[in-house]
Amino acid sequence: MRRIIFLMPLALFLALCVYFIAGLGRDPSFTQSMLIDRPVPEFSLNGPPGREKGLAAADLRGEVTLVSVFASWCGPCEAEHPQLMSIARRDRVRIVGIDWKEKEPGAGAAFLARLGDPYALVGDDSDGRVAVDFGVTGAPETFVVDREGRVRHKHVGPITEEIWRAQLKPMVEALGLE
Repeated sequence: MRRIIFLMPLALFLALCVYFIAGLGRDPSFTQSMLIDRPVPEFSLNGPPGREKGLAAADLRGEVTLVSVFASWCGPCEAEHPQLMSIARRDRVRIVGIDWKEKEPGAGAAFLARLGDPYALVGDDSDGRVAVDFGVTGAPETFVVDREGRVRHKHVGPITEEIWRAQLKPMVEALGLE
């Protein structure tokens, strides 16, 4: 009996080791969204300063759209921005933005004025409520939304040229660009 009691902590330690080692093989940027194959949450956001029109769930119906969650304080968002500018210029995909939890009013608009504006529409999510409804865990995150307004994919982290060409562009094309 003493031997069993002695071996229990060792068995528990080995089980934890196996669990953590298995976790090392997982892609940390992969986060499954509860919204996959579901309609985008209902929302309506005002535009940031300088934009008359904001962004609402109804705006995400009718054409395939990339929904980019960004912020001016986000270093990876700034690193991703040239790629979004390139996609907006070169490819026939509509990109909209959710400006997430800016620390100061107008910071997102200044960010876009400085780096360029790839977005057809931008919504100002200053309190982060809409991002919570989307299941955003950090910025940048990008959602592929089909013509019916259903979320088809969630990408966590900056979009690189490789990610665009290998993953997102084929998905967008398969959903049927006009």
